[in-house]
Amino acid sequence: MKSLNQAYIRLGMARRYESWFLRFGLSDGSGAWWLRYLLTNPAREGCSGPVHTAPGQVWATWFPRDGHPQSFIQGFPIESINLGPRDGPFCLRIGSSQIEDASCRGSVEGGGLPVSWNVRYNSNFGITVSNKGWIGFSRTPHSDATFFGEIRLGDRIFHGNPLGIGVQGHNCGFRHRHFWTWMHACFPQSVVGHSTFEAIVYEMPFGLIFRKAILWHGGRAIVFRRLRQSLRDQQALVWNFAASSGEGSALVSVEGGGRSLHRLPYVKTDCTGTFEVSNNSRARALIRLDLRSCGEQQLVTEDGAVLEMTGTGW
Repeated sequence: MKSLNQAYIRLGMARRYESWFLRFGLSDGSGAWWLRYLLTNPAREGCSGPVHTAPGQVWATWFPRDGHPQSFIQGFPIESINLGPRDGPFCLRIGSSQIEDASCRGSVEGGGLPVSWNVRYNSNFGITVSNKGWIGFSRTPHSDATFFGEIRLGDRIFHGNPLGIGVQGHNCGFRHRHFWTWMHACFPQSVVGHSTFEAIVYEMPFGLIFRKAILWHGGRAIVFRRLRQSLRDQQALVWNFAASSGEGSALVSVEGGGRSLHRLPYVKTDCTGTFEVSNNSRARALIRLDLRSCGEQQLVTEDGAVLEMTGTGW
């Protein structure tokens, strides 16, 4: 079976980005980490001029429980990138950092503090959320992931077995969408492992809009293709919507405001400028389920969700 992490991009491609990311909340409750491995415009060796970005990048963002997020980003030249063959096991190296199907390591020196990590992860559920050919895709190889290993931030060491729980995702496109809203929430369950809920909405060509949500609960996956939004506030980072399918319905509320709200510029793949993306990897999520299989239930996490938005639309 082909890995959901397998790369689409080749180093001879221009005007395209592809990223692999991890978001997990720490088991000790002290905060959450967002790690990202990014390839962009490798054939052009990134962007130059007014908007400069390297073709290979490694990101690390720390979302502390009692403070504001800290981002550490380092760029690498094309010579520092090694991408494994499509017919072999997935492996991407950027400098001394590396990500594979079930593990990653890395280090970032920018931002005033050294950051390094060596992390393993496993899960029970993965899914292709969307696949639009050359336009791009969004995949979730590890939706209900448990993470193990160590992260170092300056003199501080985060270590645990488990280290935390969360998601490992993978997306790609010839350009970033003009608007998108995405969330993922992880709910620990005492008997059957983690439950997760993921939803994404983004613009498509010809005025179309992609909408989809996936629930992993009780060892079963339920896909919701009918989403009806009641509130989307990018400034306060709040998203409320209803999702339904033949299996039942879900009322979803995600709140990502407060000190953990983080805004970063992303570079356009045509190198013409940047746009702002809002992210909170310690968001609150409340989901009210009404399902044929298990009736009415409520899933709540105070800081185990991630919510991300950019642009205006639906």
